[in-house]
Amino acid sequence: MILQTQIPLKKEGHNRIEYTSKILLLGSCFSENIGNIFNDLKFQSNQNPFGILFQPKAIESLVTNAINEKEYTEKDLFFLNERWHCFEAHSSLSSPNKEELLNRLNQQIKSTNIQLHKSTHIIVTLGTSWVYRFIETDVIVANCHKVPQKKFSKRILSVDEITESLEAISTLIKSVNQNVSILFTVSPVRHLKDGFIENQQSKSHLITAIHQLINAVQNDIFYFPSYEIMMDELRDYRFYAEDMIHPTKIAIDYIWEKFSEAWVSEDSRKTMKEITAIQNGLNHRAFNPSSLEHQQFLVNLQSKIKRVQEQHSFLKF
Repeated sequence: MILQTQIPLKKEGHNRIEYTSKILLLGSCFSENIGNIFNDLKFQSNQNPFGILFQPKAIESLVTNAINEKEYTEKDLFFLNERWHCFEAHSSLSSPNKEELLNRLNQQIKSTNIQLHKSTHIIVTLGTSWVYRFIETDVIVANCHKVPQKKFSKRILSVDEITESLEAISTLIKSVNQNVSILFTVSPVRHLKDGFIENQQSKSHLITAIHQLINAVQNDIFYFPSYEIMMDELRDYRFYAEDMIHPTKIAIDYIWEKFSEAWVSEDSRKTMKEITAIQNGLNHRAFNPSSLEHQQFLVNLQSKIKRVQEQHSFLKF
């Protein structure tokens, strides 16, 4: 008896992720979820240098500024609620100290430039098609930072606008890193503050735009169906957190498992299991730390660490 429909996934060929790969994740909070798993498994990955970015125009702005090596100055900041903010960055970068924020922004833009040049895989997770334009400057912002809503106009990006933005992102990245694989996905997190129907419209615009781009370009640009897996294979509220919006850890782990099957090489998946065993060993708390049994356990654990580090010298535990 079949009790679940499965999203068909094919294993990628020469583009698969290895432990030698350099991965950059950009986008919504779901990119943080997947990025944290990459970090836990000791892949060479970086995520969201400007914090969570929900919509394509914000990601396009970051990529453009990084490649052009923009230097942030005081005119890019504003002060509100005892903190300095930048409309191009998430509030996680905000600071009560203006110079601290400027230094952080300029350090992160340089770091992003380097990562765009060196990454083998860039994973872009789109969250919403809805954007907020700051009326005073007529500029679409990445984050409103709790500025009163009356100071913004809100609208949904059309499919064509999103396609143009994604094409700009891809073209800019390819201009400095021709061989990189760019992987787009749509976050399974629902933006219900926009409305139930509005959220579905928003996700539809994103999915359609991504496929328009892939059909037009077909050059190391890919799609992974995170949203579809959540909506179809995990079609049950037990896979949602208490807010009924965000996926649970089980759901995130399930989508990661699907992703790794399609995108991570067989050899690296074996290494993942070894690293998971090592991490579990490091987190183990012995009832009797001085016992001979535990001492032998530590010796065996160090042996496992040495063996995996001989294969991948960059790994740190």
